[in-house]
Amino acid sequence: MSDDLILSVVVGSRAYGLESETSDTDRRGVFAPPTAAFWRLDKPPTHRDGPLPEQFSWEVERFCVLALAANPTVLECLWSPIVEVSTPAGERLRGLRGAFLSQRAHETFAGYADTQFRRLDPARPKWKQAMHMIRLLLSGLHLVRHGEPLVRVGGHRDRLLAVRRGELPWAEVDAWRAGLAAELARTGSVLPAAPDRAAVDDFLAGVREERV
Repeated sequence: MSDDLILSVVVGSRAYGLESETSDTDRRGVFAPPTAAFWRLDKPPTHRDGPLPEQFSWEVERFCVLALAANPTVLECLWSPIVEVSTPAGERLRGLRGAFLSQRAHETFAGYADTQFRRLDPARPKWKQAMHMIRLLLSGLHLVRHGEPLVRVGGHRDRLLAVRRGELPWAEVDAWRAGLAAELARTGSVLPAAPDRAAVDDFLAGVREERV
């Protein structure tokens, strides 16, 4: 692992509880380059792949910007039940996860799921993509109701796996999607109107100070 990595978690099927024997181990992380690297014309990258297979990491400021915008993929990293690397800065970031939440998540989770739906061909659906579309709606609905995304799918596991295996008719999958989307649209949110940008700003400034 890189020495600037402050957080690395497992995401995807293994984090959701939807893995099979052939599932990859998808990792997402956050790295914090030395602050002096930002004083030059050529800045550190905002993201990078590797070094492990299926590993992708964001520079800490970029991660915070995406999380403040309620990016579902980024937010779910903060609630992953499988944490492989967490430095003191990573622990502070996970402890701050509630500060990133806002009612904007209502539209981002629904929007991401709708984008996936529009890419599906009902005549020949990609069932794994359909499963993750449903999972994303379940996660968003749990988030607006309870203040945290649903990562481990729990009692939904068997039905979601049936979707992935193509065992449910497309009409049933589409009805499930439409019902969840409608429920998400009409459900009141427990989330704050806006994220706590000041708290996130303080966190980021602290990381920069530590890395001088």
